[in-house]
Amino acid sequence: MSDTIQSNALMTVSSGSIESYVASAARIPMLNAEEEHELASRLYHEGDLKAAQKLIMSHLRFVIHIAKSYSGYGLPHADLIQEGNVGLMKAVKRFNPEVGVRLVSFAVHWIKAEIHEYVLKNWRIVKVATTKAQRKLFFNLRKNKKRLGWFNQEEVNVVAKELGVSSSDVLEMESRMTLSDSSFDLTNDDDDSGSTANFAPTQYLEDKSSNVATYVEEKNWESHANRKLKNAMATLDERSQHIVQARWLADDKTTLQDLAAHYQVSAERVRQLEKNAMKKLKAAME
Repeated sequence: MSDTIQSNALMTVSSGSIESYVASAARIPMLNAEEEHELASRLYHEGDLKAAQKLIMSHLRFVIHIAKSYSGYGLPHADLIQEGNVGLMKAVKRFNPEVGVRLVSFAVHWIKAEIHEYVLKNWRIVKVATTKAQRKLFFNLRKNKKRLGWFNQEEVNVVAKELGVSSSDVLEMESRMTLSDSSFDLTNDDDDSGSTANFAPTQYLEDKSSNVATYVEEKNWESHANRKLKNAMATLDERSQHIVQARWLADDKTTLQDLAAHYQVSAERVRQLEKNAMKKLKAAME
């Protein structure tokens, strides 16, 4: 992706009022599936930067929509949009039109990832949301607190259950969110050789383990595999479906003896039915 395209897309956000930028983005025509695929193919196979620019421009309104959902963090809307545009350009650069998904579905993860990084680097909670788990709790807790207003123990338990964490995790993050502001970067008084340099948020916040492209690829493959399994299961008779479900797919696996008692046959007969069903599933999925 050329620096010219990136500069043009970002400079538009900061020039003039945000209202005029939003209005301008709304006037850019959206692409249908055929147009998007043609442009993406030209970029992916031929490196056509004009095609890349058209893809970016046609999705600016989508970035604005996502950035608006982060307005509650007290950060400039224009800056949120600008960071989202960075994510959009990264997505366009990596988008493979042959995968079979629309660009907007692929780009949403990149856009949110860039905005998340910006929020965490500029909001006061930056010094405590240092792991992926804490980041997830931070953003989800913000949404829940907006609805609840303040927490009593019962509300803490509700949020903990909704987010799949312990009550102590919720209370700890809530207490961190009430801390006073502190600088993200080192101050002018900080000496690089002193202890402060080792603990400034700018020194340890970056999460290099996160790979959005890998995540999207894995989710797409998981969805594809689930569809194939569902279609393959439909080729089995009802009893075979139940045996496979009980033996392999249920959270609490059922024993051969329990299934044998259920169908009033021997455990060896259930094992044979299971083996035959698995062979049919394998053949259907291949």
